[in-house]
Amino acid sequence: MNKIVLVGCGNVGMAYAYALVNQKVYVDELVLIDINKDKCEGEAMDLNHCMAYSPSKINVRVGSYEDCKDAKIVVIAAGANQAPGESRMDLIEKNSKIFSSIIDPIMASGFNGIFIVATNPLDVMTYQTLKYSKLPPRKVIGSGTTLDTSRLRFMLSEKTGVNPKNIEAYVIGEHGDSEFIPWSNVNIAYKKVSDILSIDELNQIEEEVRTSAYTIIDKKGATAYGIGMCLVMITSAILEDQNIVLPVSSWDDENELCISTPAIIGKHGVKEKIFIPLSEEEKEKLINSMKIIKTAIK
Repeated sequence: MNKIVLVGCGNVGMAYAYALVNQKVYVDELVLIDINKDKCEGEAMDLNHCMAYSPSKINVRVGSYEDCKDAKIVVIAAGANQAPGESRMDLIEKNSKIFSSIIDPIMASGFNGIFIVATNPLDVMTYQTLKYSKLPPRKVIGSGTTLDTSRLRFMLSEKTGVNPKNIEAYVIGEHGDSEFIPWSNVNIAYKKVSDILSIDELNQIEEEVRTSAYTIIDKKGATAYGIGMCLVMITSAILEDQNIVLPVSSWDDENELCISTPAIIGKHGVKEKIFIPLSEEEKEKLINSMKIIKTAIK
């Protein structure tokens, strides 16, 4: 049985849950855990009332950390939200305390599945989950720059008219203000992006990708749908052993941190972390991103 436990039923958690019941996914049971029990019960009822029209029959219910024992995946979306004017790193004190109270009871249940982390600051929380859980590194996956990459492909599609599924482009580094786009590796319909768009256009797109979350938070208070869909992508990659490439945050053994690079995701988690060729300027950007994450960890 494919059981998923979702910890945190706020905007991100419920966007994930709603996207899950709207897609054909191999999930039998979705267990919701939240500090607000009444909200949790209401969300479970609301989702179950979708099932007559859902492409998959998923049993949605409220549970506890003991339910993690036989879960294939635990998704952590718990934590303080990013407020207008806050950076993701501003959340580090609040959310690190919350995580210390979450991981222990999950592991005490006997959980031996795969963690997917969605809480900011993403790379630091992914690192913290890995260290607290003591699971093999391949079993701890942060959503990383999957959402940033989706934003990038959408914007490139808008500029070029090419379907985003036929655009090979990734955002890498920290899921935060030091993330960057290695333009030297971006291809659109087998053409180098530099042959299609100007430097000014590329710079504008990179800035919009980096600041999109701030804009959305200013306008509607939170980001949810995009990251919800990304979490479903990672979930499906694991449950269906898809071996697809996604830019997730995972353990980098050489640099001893979690950071986003493209990685092959399958039934055992991170099958392989891919380090794409970078120009000298891009290497400096990656080193800078690593320094910021390491400082935050310390």
